[in-house]
Amino acid sequence: EGWTTLAGLASVTRRLRLGLMVGANGFRNPGLTAKLATTLDHVSEGRAWLGLGGAWFEREHDAFGIDFGETVGERLDWLDESVAIVRRLLDGETVTHDGPRYHLKDALCRPLPVQDHLPILVGGSGPKKTLRTVARHADAWNTSGWLPVVTERVRILGEHCAAEGRDQGAITMTVSFPIVIRDAEAEAKARWAELCAANDIEDAGGVPHLLGSPALVADGIRPFLDLGFSTVICRMPAPFDRETVERIGEVRGHLAA
Repeated sequence: EGWTTLAGLASVTRRLRLGLMVGANGFRNPGLTAKLATTLDHVSEGRAWLGLGGAWFEREHDAFGIDFGETVGERLDWLDESVAIVRRLLDGETVTHDGPRYHLKDALCRPLPVQDHLPILVGGSGPKKTLRTVARHADAWNTSGWLPVVTERVRILGEHCAAEGRDQGAITMTVSFPIVIRDAEAEAKARWAELCAANDIEDAGGVPHLLGSPALVADGIRPFLDLGFSTVICRMPAPFDRETVERIGEVRGHLAA
């Protein structure tokens, strides 16, 4: 379970920022989500992020009897309502809310988070609803995909920010890639195939797979930095590749150069 795992990691780390990438909104009531994030912030002494998304994995919802919603649009409406509530709770408000999905009466979150403003990251790229939620409420956004697609999403996010009176520059933009580092590209691809086989998947979907030397990985990332993305997240299925973890700093070196 994600939040419990993060609390365990918080107790044995000192610098890592900790958050789900991203939590399925429907799994938890927004009041509980705010309390979980606040507790993690205290356990980690102020290193928590709160990552939320609309959810996509219907099989898991069905297995545990969790309402998946009738449509993607419905789930994204729930996400927008939930993120707004969580933000108010984290900021110290006493919240009474009687919405289409969620109902709270004099709800509060005490103690407050360690951070003055615990950041909320919203993951997803839906142009009409998810990006509007990012513009309205999020401190950070995560996406993935090929450069032309991501470029268009950044443009649409800008339109939503303008409509909401929000400075797009105030939103930390993050992008994720499957990454395996080896000096030889063939070795990286072979290791990626092993990881996929261990998880019974073919690949990580229709996104750039950065498999090769640190220089090759940096070349794949660089155009996204030019779009304004400041954080890159490595997507790695278990069992996590130790060499990639140990050498990821080499990619930063190439980008700095």
